Amino acid sequence: MTFARYASRDTRYEIMLRAVIFDFDGVITDSEILHFRAFNQVLAQHGIELTKDDYYKTYLGFNDADCYKLLISQGLLKTDKQRIKNLIEEKKRIFEQLAKAEGKMIEGVRDFLNMLEQNNIPMAICSGALLTEVEMVLEDARLRHLFEVIVSGEQVKKGKPHPEGFLLSLQRLNENRKNPITAKQCIAIEDSHWGLEAAKAAGMHTIAVTNSYDAEQLSMAEKIVNRLNDLSMDDLQQLCSN
Repeated sequence: MTFARYASRDTRYEIMLRAVIFDFDGVITDSEILHFRAFNQVLAQHGIELTKDDYYKTYLGFNDADCYKLLISQGLLKTDKQRIKNLIEEKKRIFEQLAKAEGKMIEGVRDFLNMLEQNNIPMAICSGALLTEVEMVLEDARLRHLFEVIVSGEQVKKGKPHPEGFLLSLQRLNENRKNPITAKQCIAIEDSHWGLEAAKAAGMHTIAVTNSYDAEQLSMAEKIVNRLNDLSMDDLQQLCSN
């Protein structure tokens, strides 16, 4: 097996880490609350209002389509599945307005991304958000160039906790590589148990950040941090050596 290498000021390491795959909302950008508000603006037209507690407990981990399907199956949303596409488009429009006015990067993210870039670690995003939402926020933050691959909610048939998104992200990372990256050479960074379940099912190492849930609710992760810039290359190397 060929190991990736990175250089530090003090020494040179031979490591198995070859890629980091990020969730987006709640990991890179502080936007989970904006999704919650956008959903509620759409649902208000149907006489529904989700509480913040209910949203974070039940719905946060789903992509837009699966969230609406769940609401319909629960009998809360009185519409048919044929209208889901329209609901998604309406929510997308509201979210983009909120994100442009209030969206921001989570503290510590930029430093962590810069560290990975300096050490030549490929990066990807696996998100339940729509591609246009992800692209817009990254372009505004001038971070788009750092990510080789973006897999968004509409690109998969099954959202998290199914591993399809992570497996597709890895497949696309490997499209132009003669020496394929394996799942065990990837670290997935998530903020919810749905995402952690998906990453583990894909065979990847896992790190959780406590931006949306406390550490107890993220206990299935191999490592839990409060901020991404709390992590060093040594931490990532040790995780992938297990």
